[in-house]
Parts: sequence; structure tokens; C-alpha cells
Amino acid sequence: RAFHSTRRNEMNPIPILVGLLKSSTALEVARMAARVGLTFVPVILLHNMRSKKLIRIADEHKIPHLVEKKEDMLQSIRRQTILFHILIFIPIIIFWATIIASLERTPLTGRWRIILLSPEEEEDIAAQLAGPGWYRAVGEILSCTDGPPNIIPPTDWRLQWVRDTLRRLEAAIPVLAREAELCPHWMDVGPDDIPLPPPADYPLRPRPRASDQLRRFAEMTCARTCPPAPHVIAGPPYSLLVIDKPDASNAFSYGFGPDGGGGIVVFSGFLDDVLSRHCGTSTATEQQEPQSWLARLFGLGPRAPPHPVPTEQQTAELATLLAHELAHLVLSHHIETLSSGSIVWPSVLSIVTDAVRAFLFPLTMLFGPFINDALAGVGKVGAGEFSQLSEYCTSQKQEVEADIVSARILAHAGFDPRDAARFWEERQDTPKTAECSPGRAEETVERPSALASLLPRKWMGETHPVHQVRVEKLRAELERWEKEREAA
Repeated sequence: RAFHSTRRNEMNPIPILVGLLKSSTALEVARMAARVGLTFVPVILLHNMRSKKLIRIADEHKIPHLVEKKEDMLQSIRRQTILFHILIFIPIIIFWATIIASLERTPLTGRWRIILLSPEEEEDIAAQLAGPGWYRAVGEILSCTDGPPNIIPPTDWRLQWVRDTLRRLEAAIPVLAREAELCPHWMDVGPDDIPLPPPADYPLRPRPRASDQLRRFAEMTCARTCPPAPHVIAGPPYSLLVIDKPDASNAFSYGFGPDGGGGIVVFSGFLDDVLSRHCGTSTATEQQEPQSWLARLFGLGPRAPPHPVPTEQQTAELATLLAHELAHLVLSHHIETLSSGSIVWPSVLSIVTDAVRAFLFPLTMLFGPFINDALAGVGKVGAGEFSQLSEYCTSQKQEVEADIVSARILAHAGFDPRDAARFWEERQDTPKTAECSPGRAEETVERPSALASLLPRKWMGETHPVHQVRVEKLRAELERWEKEREAA
């Protein structure tokens, strides 16, 4: 009888390692390894300096007992040097391995980005914002600037207008995952039709979840099958608030996750601007039905609508702003900003500060603990400032990216994306219309220092005004659609 054995379970260890490294804990391990290593680095350096000095004295003065110990001291220096390299390179390797494991492509645009949060950590954030959690979080944000917000009630026609437009845009999000299949006619549209985008090289897909490989491996070792646990796209329906604030003509998005964990806040000032911009047609009545002579005789004609009826052009402008904020949510920009601003850059600054303190310790120890405490304080302040700078620069890249993706959403929802380019071109950068968040936008625009606005642009490698860059990028994207349509 032939011997038979079951097939060995083979698993690629790389996804398992990636699943372990893609978390904020991995970066904390690198930081702790760096602190442990830097604790012994000054001791190793001082020991090697002392040994080299004794070897030099032994060579110059031929002192017998030092000459006898020369070989031992050389071996000690070699061992200490190897230990020095191990202590230095282990945290560096862990740090860069964590960064590489956290790299991923942004859907639809293909930009490389770092999100240093495990799927479990993201799920915790989404669980805190799900349902009423998003409204509580947004309420706290708005209350920090002007006190409790004045929320427009659900019975207000403006909220119904915004909600209907948002739901129309949300219906186009599933198309982003299957553009090649659902929109094969994108190349057949005429010059007078609404242009459709060519299928994206990086369709909207569930975000990578390498920890599933680790869970699958653990289940396989116990001879159990592991059902797939897909990291779903945190899509619609999104939460919505309309705030009665006439002096704010903008909107912002916030949050992440399903069950309303992400949403959009619209300020009434923007709605007022849109309705007043085309005031000649904004009060157009609904289409009247034919009336009988009896109705005309007794004045029983249709009543005028109780509120202005938005025109298609006004709805298109509202859709442009909503699509922009919707793109932030679809691309998980808030998770990216949280990762870079709260985890990556503070950790980098902490490691750099610890390294500077370690190498300056032979000098600072002569002045007592005050100098070291001062260096630590400078590191903390620098981490906060650098985090704000990195958030500013990252947000500008995200604004351009959201404009480009919003054009796809508008086109699939039946709006003309060329109108979006004109909308942003006519829009001015003022505290009333500035991007990002209400508090941060006003601070950014009103900041009097020229250096404060110039430094982030130099950091991005860009000296043009951000508003101008956004319009140019959006028009370039629409031109790319046309060129690919002609080539196809």
C-alpha cells in the first residue's frame, strides 16, 4: 500500500509580515527600538574613543602593559562597532519596513500614499463615527469656533434640495468600480454631449487588508477554513448637515466608515450665493398644467411655490461643491490626513529629537538636565508645527485630487464636468469661501505672514496660488479625457 500524505499548507510570508507592520504599533516599536539603541550609543562611542586613545598612546610611547592589551582593545572596538551598527540600523529597518508596508495606491488617481493604520484601527474609528457619532463629532468641531451651530431642520426646502442632489451623486459611486463594464460607450459621446471619463487605471476597490492573510494563516494551522472578510468600501449613504451661517459660503467633509460614519456639512451662505447668482431665474415657478375656463373664471389657478425653485444651473453648482466633498470621502482622505499628521510625522520628529539628544549628550551632560529638557521641549513644539505644515501640504494635494475625481462623479451622475471648471475658476479665495475646515480655512487665508503661506508652497514644490493650480489641473484632466476619446 502506497504511503499518502496530505498536501502541506504553503503560505507566502510577505503578506503576513505586511499585515503585522501596517499599524501604528509597528511605528511605536521602531521608536522604542531607537530610544533603547540611542541609550547605549553614547556609552559605546565614549568607550571606543577611550580605547582608540589608549592605542595611540601605546603606539607612541611603547608602554608595555598597553602594548599587551592592544589586540584586546582592537577586538573590543570591533565588537562595539558591530553593536553600534546593530543598534542604529534595527530601528531604521523597522521604520522603513513599516512605511513600505503602509504604502498603497489612491483609487482612481493612482497616487502613492501612506496610511499607517491597520484595518482594525480603522474599524474602531468608523465604529465611533457610525450613526449618531458623526453628528456628535461634527457638533463639537463647529461648537469650538462660534458656539452651538444653528442646524437647518429637515422640513426646510434647502435641506431637501441639498439631500436630493447628494443622493443623485451617491448613485454614481458604484460606477467608479466598474467603469469599463458599465460605461463602454464613453468614447461615442459627441461634442455637445456630457463628456464621460475613460476607465480609470486604478478603479475604486476595497482598500488592501493584509491582516486577512494573517487571520487565514492562523485558521489554517488549526485545520479550519477562514471565510473572507472583505474590507468594504465605506460608501453611501453619507450623513448630511446644513448649517444656517450666512457668512460662510462653503462646505466640508468629515469622517470615515459605513453607517453614516462619513458625511458633509454645507453652510447656508453657499446656498444663498448660488441662488442669488442667477436671481433672474431662481424664482421660476413649476410648470403649470392647462387650466379649464371654470378654474380661470373663479381664480382657482395653481398657487405659486412657497419657496424659490432652483434651476438646473443652480443645482449643477451645488452638485459641483458636493461632488468635491464626496470625493474626499470616497478616497478616504481623512484617514490619510489622520495617519500622516497624528502618527507618521510626530514619530519621525520624536526619533530625530532623540537622536540629536543622544549624540549631544557628551556635551549637554556638562550643563545638567536643563539642556536636555530644553531639547525635548523643542522636539515637541517642532513636532506640532511640522505636523501642521505637513497637513497643509497634504491637504492641497488632496484638494487637487478631489477636484479630478469629482469630475468623474459629476459626469456619471449626469452633470457636465466642464461646468465644474468654470465654477472653480469664478470662485475667489476669501475667508468666506476658503477650503478645508471652517476654522482652519479662515486662519489660513487671514494669516498675515507671507512666509507662512510661501513655505508650504515651497514644500510642495509649487509657487503658484493653490486656487490657480486646482483650476489648471482640472482643465488638464478634462483635456486628457478628450484626447483619449479621440485616440480611441
